Amino acid sequence: MSKTIIITGASRGIGLSIVKQFAEKKENTIYALSRNIEQMSRSFKEFENVHSLKIDLSENLDKQLIPLVKQLDKVDILINNAGVLIKKPFHEITQEDLLLSYQINVFSVIKIVQLLLSKFKTNAHILNISSMGAFQGSVKFPELISYSSSKSALCNFTEAFAEENKKINMNCLCLGAVQTEMLNEAFPGYKAPVNPEEMADYICDF
Repeated sequence: MSKTIIITGASRGIGLSIVKQFAEKKENTIYALSRNIEQMSRSFKEFENVHSLKIDLSENLDKQLIPLVKQLDKVDILINNAGVLIKKPFHEITQEDLLLSYQINVFSVIKIVQLLLSKFKTNAHILNISSMGAFQGSVKFPELISYSSSKSALCNFTEAFAEENKKINMNCLCLGAVQTEMLNEAFPGYKAPVNPEEMADYICDF
């Protein structure tokens, strides 16, 4: 059965791998969203069923996404994969750091879901990608307060939305370490036990 799938943060890492895996089924129609349109154009050029859209989650999403929303008949799957990680000691975190973290990791997710709400049919699936660093009681790491706290808010939003909108499936996956560019930026030299392709395989199956 053909599915219409939207994936944010699609230009690198897990998001890029998710797009490729879903695109292998030619009946799927995939909308890949990221600021880096050039990278997506290169990565997905072999897939006729992938449509790459330049979307900046820190900017006005109404203006950027309404043209797409108007052309869609339905959305079967939305994967809110995009995220920003700011690594700073607590005393150096600025208001701008916090606003950017929450805008990308929380507020943009809420806005995208609002814009697409009428397009989700019964049993549509929304998947929000969070982090084990956001999971209450898990091991925490220094200098990740803005990231972990914003991703924790994403978990809470997921639970609240799921209670209010029972005809739409919304889940939140708190991922552990995956060998992505973001991980390299946060923990240079660290080798994760899972690569983006392996995690994408799990997410697509989920």
